[in-house]
Amino acid sequence: MKETIQKKILFLHGFFATGSCAMAKALREAFEGSAVVLTPDLPLHPKEALKEIRSIIDRENPDLLLGNSCGSFLAQMLAPVVGIPALLGNPYFKMTEFLKERIGEHEYKAPRMDGNQRLVIDEALIEEFAELEAVQFDNCNPHYKDRVWGLFGEQDTLAHFSPLFLKHYNKIFHFPGGHTPTEQEVKTWYAPLATRMMMDFPAKEERH
Repeated sequence: MKETIQKKILFLHGFFATGSCAMAKALREAFEGSAVVLTPDLPLHPKEALKEIRSIIDRENPDLLLGNSCGSFLAQMLAPVVGIPALLGNPYFKMTEFLKERIGEHEYKAPRMDGNQRLVIDEALIEEFAELEAVQFDNCNPHYKDRVWGLFGEQDTLAHFSPLFLKHYNKIFHFPGGHTPTEQEVKTWYAPLATRMMMDFPAKEERH
């Protein structure tokens, strides 16, 4: 008999969130016993974050990328490159707009493993996001039109990018929540869609 290899989901958190945020916790609970959910703390700078995510993908070989907000921005750029389907929760495709209004010092909304809770939004960070924004859809290809799904909160007051998403991808879903889903919304909406994607698109078979 062929041994069943447990599925793996790589969760990419939002800008002010961390790998210990409520959404990460809810995903781990939802998939307990059925899939491993990796919830790393991502670097603040997006190019560094992309390198870190690539390194985790090479090491862990996940079946699905699952992002929220800024994490979805990163997941979308990587999915067709690494050959892994992605579920984008409330993707924030224009992070520069978000950051320009929030220049200055902030704190992460949940603890980070390295103990550093402080972050600074400055012009250099905004410029780095601007460079990536300009090329974020460059790797889109017909094969991935159905392998990247968007999940949009109907009460989201921050990100309104479903029209932009639909210019590049076909599958869109809505849930009756805000920009950051509650733990219950994660379990009711995100987890079932993630399960469906892993069944529909066996990523490990694609990548051999």
